[in-house]
Amino acid sequence: MIRWGRETGGRVRIGFDREKYLALQSHHIEERRRQFGGTLYLELGGKLFDDMHASRVLPGFTPDNKIAMLATLRDDLEIVVVISARDLARTKVRADLGIPYDADVLRLIDGFRSHGLYVGSVVISRWTDDNHQARAFKRKLEKLGLRVYRHFPIRGYPNDIPLIVSERGFGRNEYVETSRDLVVVTGPGPGSGKMATCLSQLFHDHVRGISSGYAKFETFPIWNLPLDHPVNIAYEAATADLDDVNMIDPFHLAAYGVQAVNYNRDVEIFPVLNLLFERILGVSPYKSPTDMGVNMVGYCISDDEACREASRQEVIRRYFRALVHERREGLEPVESGRIALLMNTLGITRNDRPVVGPALRVARRTGAPAAAIELPDGRIITGKTSPLLGPSSAMLLDALKALAGIDHEVKLLANETIEPIQDLKTRHLGSQNPRLHTDEVLIALAVGASSNPDAQRALAELHRLRGCDVHSSVILGPVDEGIFRNLGVQVTCEPVFQTKKLYRPG
Repeated sequence: MIRWGRETGGRVRIGFDREKYLALQSHHIEERRRQFGGTLYLELGGKLFDDMHASRVLPGFTPDNKIAMLATLRDDLEIVVVISARDLARTKVRADLGIPYDADVLRLIDGFRSHGLYVGSVVISRWTDDNHQARAFKRKLEKLGLRVYRHFPIRGYPNDIPLIVSERGFGRNEYVETSRDLVVVTGPGPGSGKMATCLSQLFHDHVRGISSGYAKFETFPIWNLPLDHPVNIAYEAATADLDDVNMIDPFHLAAYGVQAVNYNRDVEIFPVLNLLFERILGVSPYKSPTDMGVNMVGYCISDDEACREASRQEVIRRYFRALVHERREGLEPVESGRIALLMNTLGITRNDRPVVGPALRVARRTGAPAAAIELPDGRIITGKTSPLLGPSSAMLLDALKALAGIDHEVKLLANETIEPIQDLKTRHLGSQNPRLHTDEVLIALAVGASSNPDAQRALAELHRLRGCDVHSSVILGPVDEGIFRNLGVQVTCEPVFQTKKLYRPG
C-alpha cells in the first residue's frame, strides 16, 4: 500500500479545496431556500464547528469549515439546538470530548455565538413531566436567558402517520418561534430529535399558513463518491457502534437512473418521510433521501489519493479505538469485528499504521510500556519507560527536540528538576506512580523555559504536533489521553492495561 506522508517536500498534502467548498455549499443552500420560498429548516447532522472526522479524512477540510460557510449566511440564519430528555436522564456523554450532552449544549451555544451566529432557542425532545433532569435543565437554560420549548413522545413514531400529523401528535409540541428564514436545527449527537423537530415545525407552519421546507445537511456518507470509496468506508467505521451501513439509494436510482450513496437509516425511513411530507405539505418535494441533502463536499475533493490514504488511516484508528473501548467495558468484539471487515475490504491491516510497529518493538525490547509518534516530515520518534518519565512523556520531549533541531543527547529537564516533582507526587499527593505524566512534563518545561533556551525552543514547536499520529503499547491513562487530545494528536493504543489492578480511576 502506498503511504503518503502528511508533508511532501516540506508542504502538507492537501486533498480538499476549502475555498471552493465555502462558495459552492453556501450557494447550494441558497438555491434550496429559493425552492421553498419561505423558511427552510436545515437539519444538520455531525459536528458543526469541530468536525474532526471530516478534517482527518479530507485533508484541507478544517474543523470549522461548516461554521465558516454558515457565517456567510449569518444575517438570514438562526440556530435551534435540540437535546433529548432521555439523554439528559441517562447523563449521556459525548465520547470525543468526554463531557455530558447538557454541558455540550452550552458549549455549542457559546461556540455559535463566538462566530456571530444567532441561537434562537433550545428544544428538549421526548419530554415527560417525570424527567427531573430535563426539568432542571430547562430551568437552568431559562435562567441563562434562553427560550426553551418542549416536544413530546408520539406513540408509534414514525410509522403511525395519521396520529403523528394530528393535534395529538405534532400538534402537542410547543411551536418554536423563529425570526429568520434559514433555521439550522442541530444537537449534541445522534438521536437528539433534530428531524422530528423540523417535521413538527413544518406541521405547525402549514396550520398557520406559513410556507416552509426541509433539507438535510450531513457530510457523510458522500453521496457522489462510490460506495467502496475509502472516505465512505471511513464513515461506516466511525458509526460502527450504531450499526450504520452505507448503501446505494434505491429511490434515487429508480427516479433518476443515477447511483448515489446514502446510509441505511435514511433509506429505510424515506417512505415514511415521503408520506409525512405529502400529509403536511400536500405533495412531497423529494423523490429520494439523497434529494433531501444539500451536501457539496464531494465536488470539492482536489486530490483523491490524499483523501483515500487519510481515510484508510482513519479506519485503522477507529479499529484500535473500538478494541480499547471493548477492553475497558468488558464487551464482546462486535464493533471492532465490523471495522475489521471494513479493513479487509480496503486491503489494510493494523500494521499499516506507521507508528504501531516502532512502539511495539521498543516495548518488546525493554519489557515495559512504550510509545511512538510520527512527525510531520515522516520521522518516527519513540519513547520508553524510565524511572523518571513515562513513555508518553519521554516520547513527547524527544519529539519536541527533533522538531526544534536540538541534539537528542541534550536534556530538556534536569534530574534535579524532575525529582522534587516526583517527591511531591508520592509523599504528599498520594500518587503510586512517581513517573511524570505529559502534563507535568509540559509544566516543568514551561517553568524551565525562562532560563533554558533549549526548553524555550522546544515549547515553540508544540503547535507542530497537531495532526501527528501516536501509538502506545498500553492503554493510556486519562491525563496523558487528555493532553494529547488538547494538542490535537491522534492517539491509538493496544487493548492492554499497564497493570492488573481491578480499580482504575477514570
